[in-house]
Amino acid sequence: MRKFTIHTLSNGIRVAHSRVGATRIVHCGIMLDIGSRDENTDNQGIAHFWEHMAFKGTRKRKSFHILNRLESLGGELNAFTDKERILFYASLRDEYIERAIELLTDITFDSIFPKHQIEKERQVILEEMSMYDDDPDDSLQDEFDAVVFGNHPLGMNILGRQETVRTFRRRDFTEFVRSHMDTSRIVFSCVGNVPSELVVRLAEKYLGRIPKMKARQRRKKFTGYKPRIVELKRPIKQARVAIGRPAFSIKDNRRGAFFMLTNILGGQGMNSRLNMALREKYGFVYSVGANYVPYTDTGLFNITFGTDPAQVARSIELVDQEMAKLRKEPLGKKQLAAAKEQMLGQLAMAAESHMGFMMQMARNLLDSGDIIPMNDWFKEIKEMSAERLQEVAYNMFRESRMSYLTMMPEAEA
Repeated sequence: MRKFTIHTLSNGIRVAHSRVGATRIVHCGIMLDIGSRDENTDNQGIAHFWEHMAFKGTRKRKSFHILNRLESLGGELNAFTDKERILFYASLRDEYIERAIELLTDITFDSIFPKHQIEKERQVILEEMSMYDDDPDDSLQDEFDAVVFGNHPLGMNILGRQETVRTFRRRDFTEFVRSHMDTSRIVFSCVGNVPSELVVRLAEKYLGRIPKMKARQRRKKFTGYKPRIVELKRPIKQARVAIGRPAFSIKDNRRGAFFMLTNILGGQGMNSRLNMALREKYGFVYSVGANYVPYTDTGLFNITFGTDPAQVARSIELVDQEMAKLRKEPLGKKQLAAAKEQMLGQLAMAAESHMGFMMQMARNLLDSGDIIPMNDWFKEIKEMSAERLQEVAYNMFRESRMSYLTMMPEAEA
């Protein structure tokens, strides 16, 4: 069982640390409770653009010095933006932990958004958008977000639109940062074979100097979902399909049961019900999966697969049948026991990742104000009943509440 400590700085930034042995690598990151859902139609894509610009110059470093600071030691510096979070993170030998913390603080809070770098990075992001659009699996997810969430910011592409990305100037970044930065909603997380006292001391030294900040913008809640059936034409050879709906939020007590149902239906195991039905029995798909992502006020459940256009209708019918079985038929004792063991094993393997646990601690603190011990997850799974799962399945797997997106090949000229 992993042990961890939590420390809160005077400015509200929280520090989470877990000491692990048998490693020389430390993983640390600064997670901000800011994401693409905090944008609007006029500044869509600015959170992701800001993530890029953090590496392009600070008050004391130019881009080359930022990139070389850890890379020259064999370390890694990276970042990502999702719907609700931005994370700047680093991995390197633990003897250089101070260098990592100082650099992460610098790029997170002291970026200056140089004009010439904005213009260069704008082109990089436009190229990234073109690559993304060329991948039907990636674009399918974005299109489905828009189907489910409509005009709400959760339905907007994280990369933004070309029209908005082309307009951003330095003042747009500084205003977005000022409006959304909130030190009480920032977590510094660290996992490695270093003492907690050292991590706290370094966090106080570098992050403790950051002035207390309060967000001026409030996150818009999602309401008003209406199921939709949408068909799109794309220059592809294989049809792509997404089926799903809004799901439970992070704080909903049905979340654990729904994670388990999603895993049974289309989780990473080759023995998932959808894989057995669509691939093993009929050979309709190469891969099929179900996914559930909880957000602060809602969530997203979806099933995705690719198949021959001639098999789309039958494949959707098979998916609907598998969801109906979970609604109508409680799991037998052996099925329930097997589902529990599979999920416990998957969680245990996921917990082996030190970087993954670093990110998990940060998310837990932002989501619930605490870090959820793995034993708590194990306990919930072990105590899960077939009746509880069927109750949640009945609520979530109704066809009348599902949205369907089909991406079909364009007709050949």
